[in-house]
Amino acid sequence: MIVAERKPLSEIIAKVEGYNRLLIVGCNTCVAVCQAGGEKEVAMLAAALRLRFRDRQPAMEIIERSVERQCEEEFNQVLAEDIAHAEAVLSMACGVGVQTLVEQFPDAIVLPAVNTKFMGRPEERGVWSERCIGCGNCVLDKFGGICPITRCAKSLLNGPCGGSENGRCEVDPENLECAWQLIYDRLARLGQLDRLLEIEPPKDWSTARYGGPRKIVRKDMVL
Repeated sequence: MIVAERKPLSEIIAKVEGYNRLLIVGCNTCVAVCQAGGEKEVAMLAAALRLRFRDRQPAMEIIERSVERQCEEEFNQVLAEDIAHAEAVLSMACGVGVQTLVEQFPDAIVLPAVNTKFMGRPEERGVWSERCIGCGNCVLDKFGGICPITRCAKSLLNGPCGGSENGRCEVDPENLECAWQLIYDRLARLGQLDRLLEIEPPKDWSTARYGGPRKIVRKDMVL
């Protein structure tokens, strides 16, 4: 899932100051799961902004809406009337959702209310960790299902650096496990340590975003 967190309230206030008709739009998928931009978070942010602008901008009107997925235009159609009425739209979706609104409603001022962080998984209540950077060429089969590109701080493909100690990463020993320790332990468990003798060639980053914005076209689905 895409993991995000809400921007600081002070930053959001600075963005919307001066607008008297504000539409706050949440997304009930990824950012709702990580409690950054779902329907509940829209209500909380709207309440905070009303309180903040109660005396400074008493004429401010704040409308609250949420859609299933802001990244798909069909779900955003119901917002057309509200967006036309609003002076600015405050999107609580990920960056993809924000840009979808911009493309779908080109005359609207759309402002981001959250910071998109990474693709990850929940570890426990209130804790999410990164697992994939979307490099475009998955190598999980070679490393026991553990991604060295994402989970190694240096994205090393042929073993650990000299800085790991006691299974911890030198970049942040307190919070980061050494990805290559995890890979070694996993392959040992599977009886596949011989895989570590294989030399992995340099990563072809052209399949990642470094080759420019990417697009996938499924010809069997195109009308």
